[in-house]
Amino acid sequence: MEFRNPEEHIDRFRSRLTVAGGFVLACFALLFGRFIWLQVVQHSYYQTRAEDNRISLVPIVPNRGLIVDRNGVILARNYSAYTLEVMPSRVQGDLDGVIDQLAVVIDIQAKDRKRFKKLIEESKNFESLPIRTRLTDEEVAKFIAHRYQFPGIDIKARLFRQYPFGAFAAHVLGYIGRVTDDDMEKIEDQDEEANYRGTEHFGKTGLEQHYEFDLHGVTGFEQVEVDAGGHAVRTLERTAPIAGNNLALTLDAKLQEIAENAFGDRRGALVAIEPTTGGILALVSMPNYDPNLFVDGIGSQDWDDLNTSADKPMVNRALNGAYPPGSTFKPYMALAALTYGKRKPEQVIFDPGYFNFGDHTFHDDKKGGHGMVDMYKSIVQSCDTYYYMLANDLGIDNIATFMRQFGFGQRTGIDIDGESEGVLPSQEWKKKRFHRPEQQKWYSGETISIGIGQGYNAYTPIQLAQAMATLANNGVMFRPHLVDHVTDTRSGDKTYVEPQPIRTIPLQQSHIDIIKAAMVGVNKEGTGARAFAGATYVSGGKTGTAQLYSLKGEKYAEGKLKKELRDHALFIAFAPAEAPKIAVAVLVENGGFGAQAAAPIARQVIDYYLLGKVPNAPAGEDDSEPEEERE
Repeated sequence: MEFRNPEEHIDRFRSRLTVAGGFVLACFALLFGRFIWLQVVQHSYYQTRAEDNRISLVPIVPNRGLIVDRNGVILARNYSAYTLEVMPSRVQGDLDGVIDQLAVVIDIQAKDRKRFKKLIEESKNFESLPIRTRLTDEEVAKFIAHRYQFPGIDIKARLFRQYPFGAFAAHVLGYIGRVTDDDMEKIEDQDEEANYRGTEHFGKTGLEQHYEFDLHGVTGFEQVEVDAGGHAVRTLERTAPIAGNNLALTLDAKLQEIAENAFGDRRGALVAIEPTTGGILALVSMPNYDPNLFVDGIGSQDWDDLNTSADKPMVNRALNGAYPPGSTFKPYMALAALTYGKRKPEQVIFDPGYFNFGDHTFHDDKKGGHGMVDMYKSIVQSCDTYYYMLANDLGIDNIATFMRQFGFGQRTGIDIDGESEGVLPSQEWKKKRFHRPEQQKWYSGETISIGIGQGYNAYTPIQLAQAMATLANNGVMFRPHLVDHVTDTRSGDKTYVEPQPIRTIPLQQSHIDIIKAAMVGVNKEGTGARAFAGATYVSGGKTGTAQLYSLKGEKYAEGKLKKELRDHALFIAFAPAEAPKIAVAVLVENGGFGAQAAAPIARQVIDYYLLGKVPNAPAGEDDSEPEEERE
């Protein structure tokens, strides 16, 4: 029988115990080292992270700046209201099913669901999105009682933009909408990312867009202590937001209202400018739309209605509509003739009612013609034949060079984005416009129609108004602008938009006086006389009719044409003649003759601006205009 050596057994046990003890000590050393690393070396780092978990930095969106007219009438403001908010990423279960349950507690209609689904498509999953806005106090209390049933859904107070007069001046003010990726690019370009934390809306059109970074303000912040569940416990510190700057416009709200009402249910545009400053007094595009529709996120039905309407209410006709100027082009043609020495005021031509050029006959509006016509009569009675001949004598490039000085075919630089350029035709323009060599060639016959404001001519109403204001101001052109000054809400300091002269056209004052006198004659004894009958001030004007349908020598019969083929009616004017305070351009789409459709609108606008006279009804249409007034 073999016996183990107890000494050897004890030594082995001691060795194992020593190894085990060393292992345990090593583990404790590692733990202690880690403890020292975390609690001493990394103390500041983890303390900061702990504080970050305990303290949440919540952005406070500032009040958007107000927009007021020249007399302080508020056109865009803000108000606070409760909204029912959903954070899709935190909703437990099927989102649609949860909304169905929610609808039992709070009234959620089909349009609310459609708008919410659209917001989800446009937004990130972790964003809080409104499904119902402007809750009543009763609805807020009702939801709070059931809040525990709906994780991921809560009540929030939001600021809403409001346009108190609805569709009034919609194309001037524009509207705001939810921030998109394109908007974020603009924000990044301005290095404003930090200032836009928490901001959900951005100016999309009009002044809201152009002055976005003035109107937005400075975002504030709250340091809020939160519990493990992410719920706010208390506010530790608050940095108040600073409201956006306020815009005071050159626009006269009452004048704008009268101008809009004057159109009735007709489509068109009007621009009224102060000639000596470039300040816009009224800017109308009809029909318009209600920008309040976009505040909560426009519903799909409303959006479809606006976009599919044959009247195209979303188009800013004053800035984006390009139309032939018709006979409103003639005063500038006459001025070009004087400048280039192609005509003298007393020089006469005989108008038989047509002008033959090559194998084509260009007809005058008046059958049988106007007889012997000098420059004064050519403007007062709007003689086409005079300008057919004049255009042929001037040539297209002289016409284009001269008209470019008045801003035709160029953006005016008004403080609203998206302005159209229009078309000032020339040989150079045609080469760029067309691709085939046979299309690029300019034919002499094309110049003839240019002389009466037809052909390739296409200008925006604001270009017509700027040209009228420049002529009224004796050749000194100012950049049109809508904002008079920006008020800093912190200091109250006002930064004025100083009148910005673009150029002074080198014209002889005697030539300008001749054209102005003829335009005064238009409203005294010519095509604008009926519209301005009984006026207690002296004004100058010019009617125009832009032809959309080729008559091929036949007499124009409005009643026999579809409405969309009827001529556009135009009128330009300035008043008072001796020292113009207002210049106006009016366009009525498919309105027929400028004398019967456009001139009465201008009369109402000028009457109010100079005399404070408020009309009782929209500017009427008269289908029985005398022959001499049909222009």
